[in-house]
Amino acid sequence: MSAAPKNYVRFTMFATAILLVIAALLYWPEKQESQSSKNKLAHLGGDFTLQSSDGPVSLSDYKGKVVVLYFGYAFCPDVCPTSLGLLSQAFRILEQNELDNIQALFISVDPERDTVDKLKKYADAFHPSIKGITGTPIQIADVASRYGASYMKVELPDSALGYAVDHSSRYYLVNREGKLNKLVSHGTSPNVIAAQIRSLL
Repeated sequence: MSAAPKNYVRFTMFATAILLVIAALLYWPEKQESQSSKNKLAHLGGDFTLQSSDGPVSLSDYKGKVVVLYFGYAFCPDVCPTSLGLLSQAFRILEQNELDNIQALFISVDPERDTVDKLKKYADAFHPSIKGITGTPIQIADVASRYGASYMKVELPDSALGYAVDHSSRYYLVNREGKLNKLVSHGTSPNVIAAQIRSLL
C-alpha cells in the first residue's frame, strides 16, 4: 500500500474519532439535563383536594386520565388568558377520544377573590375540559409548594383591583398513574403542548 492511501486511512480514522468525541460531548449534557429534570420531578407532586363549583375535587379522582395543572387567577390581566388560550387551542388539536382521557385543573392562587362560581365561568370560557378549583390560602400554598409553583401578592394602591398576584407560569402534566411527569413552559405552542399531552395517553 502506498503512503497516500495509508495517510488517508489514518486521517479518516482520526476524523471519525473526533466526530465521535464531539457527539458524545453534545449528548452527555443533554442526557444529564434530562436525568436531572426527571430527578427533580420525582420529588414533586402528590394528591390534593380542593373545591370546585361541583364540590370537592381530588387529583386522584382522575386516575387513569392525563391531568394538566395550571396555577393562576381569574383577575390575571395577561399571562393566564394567554396560557389558557394556548391550552384550549392544544385541546382542539386533539381528537375527542383523546380529550375524554384528559382533565385540566386551573388552580387559583387568589382565593380571596376567586370563588368557585367565578372560576367555573372563567374556565368554561376557555374550554369545557378545564375546571377551576380553589381552597383556603393554606391549602393553596401547600399544593403550590408540592408542585414547585410560586406566587406572591403585590399591592396596587393606585389600581381599582387593589392588588395583583405575580405567579410562575407553566403547565404541570400528570400521567395516568397520578405522577407528575412533565413541565411545559409558558408560551409553548399549542402543537407542542398537544404532542406533550398525547405522549402520556
